[in-house]
Amino acid sequence: MLGDEYTLEYLPLFDEELATAVRYIAHTLRNPQAAANLIDRVEEAILERRFAPESFEPVPSEKDREHPYYRIAVGKYLVLYCVIGRIMEVRRFVYAPSNWQQEL
Repeated sequence: MLGDEYTLEYLPLFDEELATAVRYIAHTLRNPQAAANLIDRVEEAILERRFAPESFEPVPSEKDREHPYYRIAVGKYLVLYCVIGRIMEVRRFVYAPSNWQQEL
């Protein structure tokens, strides 16, 4: 059975990074359908996770964090979020093969 739903909040940086990836796929790679599919898959993954966002392993970090990051894999991308009380704060959208952990 699913738990109680957490409130979702999206940081502007997440929106910017997702938009950049979508523009790249749609315009540079000339594949607007793949870009639209990515948006749908990201939204679906986040909405599914909002019922149990802390039931997954936190992202290992060398930094001492009050709120650890968690990740959701969507194809070659990662959605990074933190849980603060009953809020699932979606913070970053990064290309998984990159050195994204150094940017956190």
